[in-house]
Amino acid sequence: MRELFDTYWLYFLVGQYPNGPLGGLALTLLLAAGALLLALPLGVLFGLARVSPWRSVRWPVTAIVFVVRGTPLLMVVFWAYFFLPSVTGVKTDQFTTMLVALVVFNAAYLAEIVRAGIRGPPRGQMECARALGLSYPRAMRRVVLPQALRNMLPSLVNQFVVTIKETSLGYIIGLTEVAFIATQINTQVFIRPAEVFGILGLTYFVLCFGLSRLAYALERRLARRAAPSSSSGLRTT
Repeated sequence: MRELFDTYWLYFLVGQYPNGPLGGLALTLLLAAGALLLALPLGVLFGLARVSPWRSVRWPVTAIVFVVRGTPLLMVVFWAYFFLPSVTGVKTDQFTTMLVALVVFNAAYLAEIVRAGIRGPPRGQMECARALGLSYPRAMRRVVLPQALRNMLPSLVNQFVVTIKETSLGYIIGLTEVAFIATQINTQVFIRPAEVFGILGLTYFVLCFGLSRLAYALERRLARRAAPSSSSGLRTT
């Protein structure tokens, strides 16, 4: 395994870069981070719409979220790669196609994370803000949403873990992410598939386990910060 790693480690990390397009683990992380960052504003808007008091806003977004969440990501990738070019007349490259699919898919899941985060703070906070004269949008933006976004941090890290694993579906459209690179290495050293895909599995494990521990640490930190306010509330009563 050491010989295999010494020979192909650079190709595994960045693909053919700088003599060709970026690939490998670097492309996987870039794709996952970019998809989550681009999906976050859309997910926040969808989440706000999901808790909106106006049905004309809430119902259409709820339908979109349910349809996307009920559709396999593989189908979303196929639609983005084959259906969109036939409608728009513009054929996108593999990276853009996978990015669009991940943004749409993550936005639907982030919408539910945002909705849960908004429902988390005590309901009386919104009522108090409205009683002080704030409109619903201003009360949501200044009082409820900042708390919700802070409490969402562990869930966002977990969603990043999921997105890293989902990038492997780019293999089916020829995207040179880390799983595709591992397959190419395996074709060059055909008699050592266990070692090649063992390294690939270990890479995914280290990334995802490390991020999961980060999410757990964030969750414990938020719980410790919330504990003093809860205990002080009990003492005053």
